[in-house]
Amino acid sequence: MTEVFTHCRSMRPETRNRALPLLVLVLFVAAGCAGGAGVHHRAKARASKAGEKTPRKTAVWKAIPKLGYAVQAGAFAKVENAAGLTESLRKSGLNATYFVAGEGLYKVQFGNFLSREEARSRAELLQSAGVIDSYYIVSPGDYAAAGKERYGPDYLRDELVETARRYIGTPYLWGGASPEAGFDCSGFAMAVYQLNGLDLPRTSREQFDAGIPKEQDRLVKGDLVFFSVRRGDPVSHVGVYAGEGWFIHAPGRGRKIRMDALSEGYYREHFAGGRSYLDEMRLSASH
Repeated sequence: MTEVFTHCRSMRPETRNRALPLLVLVLFVAAGCAGGAGVHHRAKARASKAGEKTPRKTAVWKAIPKLGYAVQAGAFAKVENAAGLTESLRKSGLNATYFVAGEGLYKVQFGNFLSREEARSRAELLQSAGVIDSYYIVSPGDYAAAGKERYGPDYLRDELVETARRYIGTPYLWGGASPEAGFDCSGFAMAVYQLNGLDLPRTSREQFDAGIPKEQDRLVKGDLVFFSVRRGDPVSHVGVYAGEGWFIHAPGRGRKIRMDALSEGYYREHFAGGRSYLDEMRLSASH
């Protein structure tokens, strides 16, 4: 700043007169910036002295989208037949899953259409090609997710667990038509949510990233629980929390869907965290 004054004094009078207003403006801006920085540092120092934490940014977890119109078809006595139709529909580009419609009865649900007309058009096309027989169109209002506002959040959570329970004892087939083809744990979780009107992501890692973190002692029915069972993979297995320390999952190749306890040694050791997709809340997170 001294150099500025020296340079100004060396100017001719008429030049100096034109330069003075600019100099005043420079001094004003410089003083303002210096003062602002000083206030910021003093405030930060006071906060530090008082033991206060610096403000943290807030991360907002967006609700997973709800499903639109879907089509249900088939009535199979063998789960392998339902799995076969499911795989055929997936290969044609449709989002599909099979589900337990009753004791010893399996159906297939597919699609996420914007309108009833679009759903009907696709169903009729598949019907004329002999891929499906009769069908039923599911409206967004038919899902349990639509009843959350009417009956409360516990209603939807109960429905999620009940849907998962109906699979217990059943081989969950994904990408094959025999139990030896193995299970897909994230596909099972996705099916449970989609059958209740929530478009949960496909893979366990995507599911993990999409949810609100939950500590184990704060888990609620319908949350998902995640495990790291493969070296180098932070998330490699997922199940549906059923309450009171139990969860339902597709455990592995050649085994049926079952319920296990989080307190069991293997699952306790590999537990990676819980996630909720139904809580309407904001959580703070450091950045």
